[in-house]
Amino acid sequence: MKKSILYLSLSIIIVGGLLSNCQLQTTKEDKAKDKVLNAKEDLAKAQTNLTKVQEDTLTVYQKFIQETEDQISVYEKNIDELKEKVAKEKNEDKAIYEKKLEQLKQKNTELKTRINDFKNKQVDNWDEKQLEFRKDMNELGKAISDFFVKD
Repeated sequence: MKKSILYLSLSIIIVGGLLSNCQLQTTKEDKAKDKVLNAKEDLAKAQTNLTKVQEDTLTVYQKFIQETEDQISVYEKNIDELKEKVAKEKNEDKAIYEKKLEQLKQKNTELKTRINDFKNKQVDNWDEKQLEFRKDMNELGKAISDFFVKD
């Protein structure tokens, strides 16, 4: 009788352990499913945010390219106007102005080439390149506006 009570007690403990383990396993599975669901939601949000950032970046990039090309065209016109003014200058100053004018043309052509390179290939360190390009554009603009200022 003692043995049967002992066996019965052990059986109850074993069955109880198995049942509780099954319940723990079900709880773990439910928690894991929740985590997977949350991870999928987070991934969807991240993908949406990434798409928006990419679109915004592309818009800013395209705007920069367009503004820069427009400014380069303005500089070309300004250089052409300077060329006409240089043609009317005295012979002693004309050679100096023609040399400066050629440097301006060369710099403008270089900027045009660089902006075309930006359009045609992916650029690493875009922010740095953009700042450097803007600096060079500003220097050219200042050189054009100060063209007839004597050094």
